[in-house]
Order: sequence, then C-alpha cells, then structure tokens
Amino acid sequence: MSLDAWIAIGVVLTIFPLMALSRLGSDVILLGAVMLLLVLGVLSPEEALGGFSHSGLFTVACMYVLVAGIRETGGIDLLVRHVLGRPRSERRALFRLLVPVATLSGLLNNTPIVAAYLPAVLSWSRRLGFSAQRFLLPLSFASILGGTITLFGTSTNLVVYGLLRERYPALDMGLFDLAWVGIPVALAGLAYLLTIAPMLLPRRGGASQAFANPREFTIEMEVDARGPLAERTVEEAGLRHLRELFLVEIERAGNIVSVVGPGEVLKGKDRLVFAGTRSAAVELQQIRGLLPSRDAHSNLETAFKERRLVEVVVSRQCQFIGQRIRDGRFRTLYGAVVLAICRGGERVTGNLGHVRLQPADVLLLEVRPPFLARHRQSREFLLVSELNGAARPAHEKAPLAWGILFGVAGLAAFGLTSLLNAAVMGAAAALLTGCCSVGSAKRSLDVQVLLTIAASFGVGAALTGSGAANTLAGAVISLSSGSPLLLLICVYVTVALLTEVVTNNAAAVIMFPVAMSAAESLGVSPMPFVVALMFAASTSFLTPLGYQTNLMVYGPGGYQLRDFLRVGSGLNLLTAAIALSLIPLIWPF
Repeated sequence: MSLDAWIAIGVVLTIFPLMALSRLGSDVILLGAVMLLLVLGVLSPEEALGGFSHSGLFTVACMYVLVAGIRETGGIDLLVRHVLGRPRSERRALFRLLVPVATLSGLLNNTPIVAAYLPAVLSWSRRLGFSAQRFLLPLSFASILGGTITLFGTSTNLVVYGLLRERYPALDMGLFDLAWVGIPVALAGLAYLLTIAPMLLPRRGGASQAFANPREFTIEMEVDARGPLAERTVEEAGLRHLRELFLVEIERAGNIVSVVGPGEVLKGKDRLVFAGTRSAAVELQQIRGLLPSRDAHSNLETAFKERRLVEVVVSRQCQFIGQRIRDGRFRTLYGAVVLAICRGGERVTGNLGHVRLQPADVLLLEVRPPFLARHRQSREFLLVSELNGAARPAHEKAPLAWGILFGVAGLAAFGLTSLLNAAVMGAAAALLTGCCSVGSAKRSLDVQVLLTIAASFGVGAALTGSGAANTLAGAVISLSSGSPLLLLICVYVTVALLTEVVTNNAAAVIMFPVAMSAAESLGVSPMPFVVALMFAASTSFLTPLGYQTNLMVYGPGGYQLRDFLRVGSGLNLLTAAIALSLIPLIWPF
C-alpha cells in the first residue's frame, strides 16, 4: 500500500472521532481534512475542489429553494391545519399525524416538514388532552421513513445518486425506483410506530409544559425616582449578580436598552425587566429603591408588533455551546433575550446568565421580528417557532408552489430531462413566480450541509485515487468471506453505525468508493450496494444527534437518550431486515 493510501486512511480514521466528539461542525472538519490531503499531495487541486461542481450538490441546493417556495407560501402549514383534525383516541391521532408526514417526506426534505409540524403538534396535543411526548418522536421517525421512498426524499439519496452517475454513466435510477423497498420499509415502520412504539414512549412533561406560561419568566420593577438607586450604575445598585434573576433590559421613556452593561446608569422611573420566576420576585422586593411596575401589562404583550416570544432548539453548531450566556454576549449577537431554558424536559433554575448551553437545549427567547427571518434557517438554531405570534397565513401562491414541485417530479419521473435540470428549472420557476424571494432562497440553503457534501467528495476522491479504497474493500471482502450478501450486510451495518455519530451525507460519500471497489472486486453489480448506502445512511433512529429531525424534537419533547434507544433500536432492526431482504431481490448481484 502506498504512502498516499496510508495518509488517506489515517485522515479518514481521524475524521470520524472528531465529528463524533468535537464541537467543530462537520463542514469545518471535512474541509480541514481536504486541505490537509491537498497540502500533503494526496489530492490534486482539481480533485479537492471537484465536489463544489458536482451535480449532486447543485441538485440538493435547488431542492432547498423549491422547498423554501412551499414553506414561504404557507403550503405546508395549510396541509397541517387540514390534516390533524380532532381524533378521539391517541392511536387515531398518531395515524392522522404519521401517514401524511411520511407521504410528504417522500417529496420534500424532512427538516422543513418537521419544523412546520412541531409547533402545530404541541398546541394540537394540548387541545386534545394528550402528552406531546407521545407524538414528537414518532413525528421525526415517520419523516425519516418517508424520505426513503424517492430520490427526492433526502439529500443523501440525491448525493449518492450523483456519485452513481459519475462512476457508472451507463447505470441509472428512476425517481421512484427506491419505492420498491422504501414503501415496504415505510409501511412496516409506521405499523411499528402505531402499535409497539406507544408502549415504549415516555409520558414525562416536555418543554411545551415548562414554557406553558411565558409571562411566568418575566418580572418587572420600576426605579423609584426618589430612591437610592437613581443615578447609580447597575453594578453599584447590586443588580448585576442576583441569585436567581437576570436583568435583561431597561425601558426608559419609551425606548429599550436591550444590552444592559454593568456601567449602565439607572434613571428614575426606569422600568427594569428581569428574567426569572415569580417565586424569585421577593429578592427584588427587598432591594430599596425598586417598586413593582405600575403597568400591569408587560411590554411583551402591549408592544406585540415589536417583540416576540420564540422557542428555539440549540444545535451542535451553536457557537455558544459550553459557554455561559452572560460570557457569550448572546444578546449583543442575536438581539435576543434568554427568558428560560429547558433541558431534558425540565426547566433550568437559577441565574440564567451563569448557565452553560448544551446541544438540544430549548430556549425561550424575547426577540424582535427580524430574528425569525434571520434565524429560521440558521445552523445554530434547528427550530424557530413563535409562542405568542400569529400563525403564518396560507398564501394564494401555495397551490402554484406545490404545482412547481409536482412538475419537477413529473419531468424527472418520466425521463423528460435529468434530475439536475428538473431541479434547476423548478428553483428558477419558484423565484420567477414569486413563490420564493431571493432572500428566502439564500436563507434556505443549508450551507453546512452543502459544504459537508462538497468536502466529502474530496475525501472520497482521496480514498479512490490513492488506492486506499481498494485496500479497505479487500478487508471488507475478507470479513464477509467473499459472499455478496454478507458484504451487503457489512456495508449496511457500517454506514448505519457511522450515521449515528457523524452526518449521514459524510458517512455515505466516504463509504461509497469502498463499497464500489468491493463490489467490483467480487465482480457483482454495484446497484445493491448503492441502494444499501442510501437506506443505511437515511434511517437513523438510535440517537438524537444521528439525524437533524431527531435533535429538533429532542428538547421540545423532553426526551432522554434512553428513549431513542428504547424506541429506535427495534425500528432500526426492522427497517434493516426488510431493506436487506428486498434489495438483492430487486437489484440482483
């Protein structure tokens, strides 16, 4: 084995633990790996940058714009309101939730579907008298199952399809070819979620209950104009280091001081807004110079046009992970005030300024309206939903946006043009018809996912060009005793396990050259292994970090890791058994 091959294998073996354990984003790690391989001469500049011009990358980007058009016109929200209804039993409620979600996920990326359903399911479950915990985990799992039905279902399917066309131009797949395996997998998975999962799901309270009364988290006091605090700084007044309260802002003569520093001078009749609980108000009442606010109605309610309460889930890529909210200048960067934090279904108590953020924390924020537009597609917050805002209305262009999507699917399904061309035309149509603005299109692009995909191509090229893929393929063949079926199982299990600790796109792209080299060495068709890569990388049920939608429901549902293991392990085994049984029958070796 050449020196380049050893270097490539060493880099790959370093990537996976870094992505699993480091706070760095997968895009940063993979781009760093590509640059290292380029500097060491394992990759040429053309190979290192080849991923940025790959058809699979552009297809995924165009699909983001298409989905943004449906979301911005209220197309998903319109369906949600009509589909959920008022079922009388929990099982019927699950059925009305899961079947439409799985169906939609076959045509749309599942992240915006879960983002649209999640706040609706929280209010819907409260209205029906059911615990939201009984619905949120199945919601995520159903969206994942639906994504296996078509090439459009997940970005991983599109990326692996692009790799297939690049390596084997004579081989092709139709848009709905995956349905031969995807539909049985989805049906069996839905049956599991409707029958077995309810016996395993918890009934603890989640963030929706912890944040049930947003007014509980704000306490307002007024500075006595004749008291000892007037004309003193926040630090001098002793308001900087309160035990269970955090001074978030000051209202002064109709203006808001949203970043309150220790040197801010207090004025008579200033209204001070603290984050905390009503039980902590006694601490404020003992401070001379502070009076209860004379206005019984908080600015949070009266100035509705200028302020919102939103609930966000912190992602693994948030730059404040591990930092105290106070140290990280959260308000300065985001223009948002943290009113409360929910972790593992329980509200965090004490002074919020001293809390260190963790992935999947649910934050109750007070923000200005621009926050929603800026951060709805943020890599740092996986979910942004208003608690006191009006629901996004269904616009008159929603049918047009859906029509564009079905048009793209029709063009690709009937072979009238390539999948990339259809996606490009659909994205252009969404922009030209006004279904999606240019700004919304830009915000819809998940830059981290796109960079991860592009960099993964570079790492895959290093494995192929250096001969490392052939070496690893030989090891896998030895492990499987030269049996194509055992090799298929090895590939599936390896990718499925990698997906739980790193991104699904990276796992699929890096394993692609190894699986293809192994198939070529055995002299069998690569198609079963291509499909196995798609299914193994797209069915992640064991951990909240294995799939983005799992992390989205993790905090709001108040779930714990054992909940995913208890419900997801059986679903993983079921989907793997069905996929591995059907794939060789439909795509013979």
